[in-house]
Amino acid sequence: MRFHVITIFPEMFDSYLKESILGRAIKNKSILIKFYNPISFCKPKERVDGRPYGGGPGMVLRPELFLKAFSKIKIKDKKKTKIILFSTSGKKFTTEYAKQSAKKYTDIILISGRYEGIDARVQKILKAEEVSIGDYVLTGGELPAMVLIDSISRQIPGVLGKYESLEEERVSTSEVYTRPEVLKYTPPGRGKKTKIYKVPKVLLSGNHAKIEEWKKRK
Repeated sequence: MRFHVITIFPEMFDSYLKESILGRAIKNKSILIKFYNPISFCKPKERVDGRPYGGGPGMVLRPELFLKAFSKIKIKDKKKTKIILFSTSGKKFTTEYAKQSAKKYTDIILISGRYEGIDARVQKILKAEEVSIGDYVLTGGELPAMVLIDSISRQIPGVLGKYESLEEERVSTSEVYTRPEVLKYTPPGRGKKTKIYKVPKVLLSGNHAKIEEWKKRK
């Protein structure tokens, strides 16, 4: 899977993509991530944004710079390429969306806006699908892009190591335990009593049927 990210802040991705599962996936070439910065196409002393027509607060990212950045992406197969632009009014992103994207596409283009957004003509020209990761407003599209890269990458065989590692493919619960079996905790401050927290007995029973029932209840 190849991810192409159009953003004016590519450095925001550095730390997140170097760590853990995604870092290994990139190193193993299970996924490839490339960045395209519209600012690279600005002339000297030229701004990447401009005042909105019709008035209003903030600045709008200029369309021609984003289109020039897009033109640098080498698209091998249009039918297997998905273009996404993040918008608060877009289609809601879900795990099912991630699964279908991993199955259908070899290339996913993520267009990340900032400020008051990207000139609407970019979405119209590229016929990009508008996507939202939730009912809230963020300062830019970089975090949503990371969310999609993370969620979609998990659906690619080999990224997690074992297919069973996908939480959505097994009975799971947010209530999980590991060693020690008995945890003693004393809250900070004088006179505080030590409390004991134990792992639920069912998880120590070895009875897989009962364990699965416990997980379902949780």
